[in-house]
Amino acid sequence: MKSKILFILHLPPPVHGAAMMGKYIHDSLVINEVFDCRYFNLTLAKNLQDIGKGGIRKLRDFIRQLGRIRKEVKVFQPDLCYVTPNAKGGAFYKDFVVVMMLKAMKQKVVVHYHNKGVAARQNRILDNWLYLHFFKKLKVILLAKPLYQDVCKYVKEKDVYFCPNGIPIQQELPARINHEGFNILFLSNMMEAKGVWDLVEACRILKEKGKKFHCHFVGKWSDISEYDFRQKIQQLDLIDYVSAYGAKYGDEKVEFFQIADIFVFPTYYHNETFGLVLLEAMEYNIPCISTNEGGVSTVIDDGKTGYVVERKNPQALAEKIEIFMEQPALCKAMGIAGKEKLNREFTLNKFECKLRDILQEISGSRN
Repeated sequence: MKSKILFILHLPPPVHGAAMMGKYIHDSLVINEVFDCRYFNLTLAKNLQDIGKGGIRKLRDFIRQLGRIRKEVKVFQPDLCYVTPNAKGGAFYKDFVVVMMLKAMKQKVVVHYHNKGVAARQNRILDNWLYLHFFKKLKVILLAKPLYQDVCKYVKEKDVYFCPNGIPIQQELPARINHEGFNILFLSNMMEAKGVWDLVEACRILKEKGKKFHCHFVGKWSDISEYDFRQKIQQLDLIDYVSAYGAKYGDEKVEFFQIADIFVFPTYYHNETFGLVLLEAMEYNIPCISTNEGGVSTVIDDGKTGYVVERKNPQALAEKIEIFMEQPALCKAMGIAGKEKLNREFTLNKFECKLRDILQEISGSRN
């Protein structure tokens, strides 16, 4: 008989890393063939800006969620409840209630983190008390080993599993588009903490050095508005060097990967743990430059598949971009090495199989 698992997770919209992985799990033949699965969508946010915010509407919806989860547990009687919680703030308090309710109902619970922030709040009296109770008798899945430092105060290593994210791999990639000059790509939500202004400043440094390039910013406008961005580009006299396109999806997004020479993601976002967009770039043989944020250093092999730079350091960013500009053979070789690493470690199938094995072990259903 198949083990029953109740997946309590986030599904899009809005679109972000945890929601996309939630959708992959929901649609996974590997997972759904092995387990008897039910799915419950924890998402309360209407858009990216709404994530982490409170309000009467969210409170009302959350109370309704609790009732539906409780009913689902009673009817389904799962062998394991899988939860993707938030690590801190008001969203954590909500997820704390969910997990504690499941524990009170005598459920076996595993939590799978797609964000971080526990360590940043562990010295607060209330949060410390809540974490102590939250993590008691919990199994925890993390995306990468460096992220264990975030929860090590509360979780023993023997209770931690590591499961890197993965993406679907295309059998045949669209052909590269020969595009004039050296092309830099940023593809993420247009947020300050994603390093947008750092990359803009790096572009200014490169322009002042007389370098020829074009930097393409692709992503949904967020705490950086289109007006503010265009004003900044004009002030820095970067109109001929930098363009922004807003959010692009499907074939429109693919076109930017087809022209990019390098991918730059200088994030210092507090919830950054992995960066699925780095995997997307690697699929197209594009070398990546990013920061030592979360588990990013496990995605990029520094000096082999790209470069890892210090956060909030436009000068370091510009220096690494310049290396790729000056050494096209190195740029190509690192892109190929990145694609090889992706195929070895970060395909969706590898993620599904790893998660399946972890859940079988925790639920006690491994043959």
